Amino acid sequence: MDGPRQRILEATYACVARWGLAKTTVEDAAREAGLSRATVYRYFPGGRDELIDAVVSWQYVLFFVRLYEEVHGAASLEEVLERGLAFARRSLLEHEVLQKVLETEPELLMPKLTVESNRTVGLISAFLVPYLHAHPLAEGVEVHRAADFLSRMLLSYISSPGHWDLADPVQVATLVRTEMLAGIVAGARPAGP
Repeated sequence: MDGPRQRILEATYACVARWGLAKTTVEDAAREAGLSRATVYRYFPGGRDELIDAVVSWQYVLFFVRLYEEVHGAASLEEVLERGLAFARRSLLEHEVLQKVLETEPELLMPKLTVESNRTVGLISAFLVPYLHAHPLAEGVEVHRAADFLSRMLLSYISSPGHWDLADPVQVATLVRTEMLAGIVAGARPAGP
């Protein structure tokens, strides 16, 4: 997607990185993009709110494209979860703009992320369903409920890993096999004491 709309999104992103969400204006985005305010309003008639929402959505989609590329070709459910969990946590920590906004203006970003959470759970669940169908599940486990549970667990650990070091492949594998898949996958080991 090239052209003025993409330039405006990229410019707005740069402004948010520089000044934060609250201080970024339509005028800032127009100036950064080298376009007039009228052009910005032509693409985003809802003004600043629509523009910020579009930037959040653009980054959201970009994250999931990269996540898909990271886990594509995984041979097993365990590998999908391990690759996805490590990539997502690393991406969250390395995303300079997200970290800045979370540090300085969480009250502005959190509602946007909360609104997206149901869509996020749905996307992750839908992606996991074929892997769950291909995997022997514990007796009584329903695929769609398991996918929903795993999606919510992934999101929880990505944002708050607790004592788990998600940069350590051994710890990620242990987390996936002993906590996330325990009770879902036939023969999975439950966590020890």
